[in-house]
Amino acid sequence: MKFPGKPRSHRAAFLPLCWLLLKILQPGHGHPYDNRYAGDKLIRLVPKTEEEASALRSMYRRLKVDLWQPSSISYVSEGTVTDVRIPKNASRTLLAFLQETRIQYKVLIEDLQKAVENENSFQTQRSRRSLSEYNYEVYHSLEDIQSWMRHLNQTQPGLVRVFSIGRSYEKRPLLILQALLTYKTDPAMRKMLNHLYFYIMPVFNVDGYHFSWTHDRFWRKTRSRNSRFRCRGVDANRNWKVKWCEEGASAHPCDDTYCGPFPESEPEVKAVADFLRKHRKRIRAYLSFHAYAQMLLYPYSYKHATIPNFSCVEFAAHKAVKALRSVHGIRYRHGPAFQTLYVSSGNSMDWAYKNGIPYAFAFELRDTGHFGFLLPEVLIKPTCTETMLAVKNITMHLLKKCP
Repeated sequence: MKFPGKPRSHRAAFLPLCWLLLKILQPGHGHPYDNRYAGDKLIRLVPKTEEEASALRSMYRRLKVDLWQPSSISYVSEGTVTDVRIPKNASRTLLAFLQETRIQYKVLIEDLQKAVENENSFQTQRSRRSLSEYNYEVYHSLEDIQSWMRHLNQTQPGLVRVFSIGRSYEKRPLLILQALLTYKTDPAMRKMLNHLYFYIMPVFNVDGYHFSWTHDRFWRKTRSRNSRFRCRGVDANRNWKVKWCEEGASAHPCDDTYCGPFPESEPEVKAVADFLRKHRKRIRAYLSFHAYAQMLLYPYSYKHATIPNFSCVEFAAHKAVKALRSVHGIRYRHGPAFQTLYVSSGNSMDWAYKNGIPYAFAFELRDTGHFGFLLPEVLIKPTCTETMLAVKNITMHLLKKCP
């Protein structure tokens, strides 16, 4: 979000910001991925003691399971909710271990392949829609999203400008929408949109997003190569130059929280960091959107400390989650990331705040684990609607209350 002064008036009306948020809820899905998830389970555990947590950490490392929550094995501790995807070939071993140690667990998804196929049930027959009929309540491929952005650029030149800030590792364009929006009926929204420019990047990790459609539904990292390891990719939210590769990040290329060989090693991170550095004197707030946990977080994430403008930011977050809950009754936790979620270094929210952007927030969208990374499309619209109200409240609070 930016405060460059009041933009010129516009004849065209209403391009809903909510539509823009729809693109960043979850990785998309395109086909059943050659039956690769057949027999995989998603289970939930909450270790009751540190002894149980230690035993689970050791077993997870040995079996190389895929943690959905938390993001790293190192975060598994007493009382921590752990959602873990167990590959079919490790299922018998882990479940036998849990029964032997009497660690209680709950099966959230019995067969992940069937869940993925159910997710794809009607999309396999869905042909590529014309952009004039763009459906905002289904997930879309990267190609569809970028085509949609270019279509807006061509058909709404007075409201939207699309430009690239660089290329990804696999040479895909990193597209940003600069939105100059008007709103006819809501005075609060009209005030907000008449005073702000919005820079919106619907897909940050373009290579990883594309790969999640074509090969691995649950891929989360970038797709860069490592000269010494066969494992590919870096956690793009551990690659920023703010306490890089310290607590909450991994130095091993095969881990999901791999910090990369050096800060801003990923061209995607470098491009966005350069863009923010170039405009930081005019940027008022930075918001990033992730999944899943139902949280609204603010700095710090990398250390146990209180930010200087805590009162203003905390009040904005409190009002935002209250507004969000008023829509569908969905409860979000809010607070400093280190306290509300866990300590993690090298993330974009902390970097934005440390580099002079006074208000930085990170949304962890729906849900809390029942669907996890397989959020049904029927929940896109309600998630978008409530999130948009939270964004609106944050923005109006900054306009009225904060210096």
